[in-house]
Amino acid sequence: MDGLLVTHLPDVRYLSGFTGSNAALALAGGRAVLFTDGRYTAQAKAEAKGMRVVIAPKAAAVAASEWLAEAKVWRCGFDDGNTTVAALKQMRAAVPAKVRRGLFEPVGPLVAKLRWVKDADEIAKIRKAAALGCKLFDGMLEFLEPGLTEMAVAAELEHRARLAGAEGMSFETIVASGERSALPHGRASAAKLPKQGFCTLDFGVVLDGYMSDMTRTVHIGKARGAEREVYDAVLEAQEAAVRKVAPGVAAGDVDEAARSVLRRAKLDKYFSHSTGHGVGLEIHEGPRLAAKQEQKLEAGMVITIEPGVYMPGKFGLRIEDMVLVTSKGGSSQGGEVLTPSVKACLEL
Repeated sequence: MDGLLVTHLPDVRYLSGFTGSNAALALAGGRAVLFTDGRYTAQAKAEAKGMRVVIAPKAAAVAASEWLAEAKVWRCGFDDGNTTVAALKQMRAAVPAKVRRGLFEPVGPLVAKLRWVKDADEIAKIRKAAALGCKLFDGMLEFLEPGLTEMAVAAELEHRARLAGAEGMSFETIVASGERSALPHGRASAAKLPKQGFCTLDFGVVLDGYMSDMTRTVHIGKARGAEREVYDAVLEAQEAAVRKVAPGVAAGDVDEAARSVLRRAKLDKYFSHSTGHGVGLEIHEGPRLAAKQEQKLEAGMVITIEPGVYMPGKFGLRIEDMVLVTSKGGSSQGGEVLTPSVKACLEL
């Protein structure tokens, strides 16, 4: 490759610092050129320091493609996982026919993989986002009560997040209570919190572009024996996976640490998703912590550990922490938990 075209906005931000909603970054011959539109003239020049900024009257990726052809680039990598068929067609149409066929070469998530390991500045930003998430959860414990709608709970949490300085939420806030707690990604609905039953809160905030992600499940009223047994099993599974986190450990082994606990409790069939994922400029980044994943953890990765049990028609629950993979690893904690809010079964 003698060139690289970056169009996925989180990757553009990672490499250039530019935070706008329309951009493409062309790299070739030791040069970096950021393409965007007239809305971002001042912003791009302020944020994308150390590189040329071009304000284009056309699609940023098209303008970048034209520049690459003019720069005599013959083989240019692009992320085929984040490029639509239509976008690739436009990119190819923007260059001369003689180079069109062989110019753009798929290289996969080349930049995204660089983002898996965070530097000290990124970790500091994620710490702040995670700490704000914990503070918000602790405050919501005084707000939750039977009869509130799930949408009212989500609205209150998001309102508090904004007042506390969050740029936004990492994703649509999940509030699932009663029988709806058995929905792994139950969006907040008009359903009311029960007098007795679980309520799962899964949310995250964005600070300085970096995201947090945490899940806590509380019980409204007195938890029955079966509910507490399942909760304790999920908590044991979550903590076992956290302890497994260390540099050099395969992502699949972390998943198995959680899954094996639920298997012994005969609950593994109710665990329907992977154990975790990376978090950073995007809420879902690599590595993926799932069965048979051979990717090794590295110091500086920030991952989630989030096993759950979901029993349709009855109840469900999930417990999730963000964990920083540290160079030490192998301790009783297996990494640094960035979301240390209480995880014991809370009865409100």
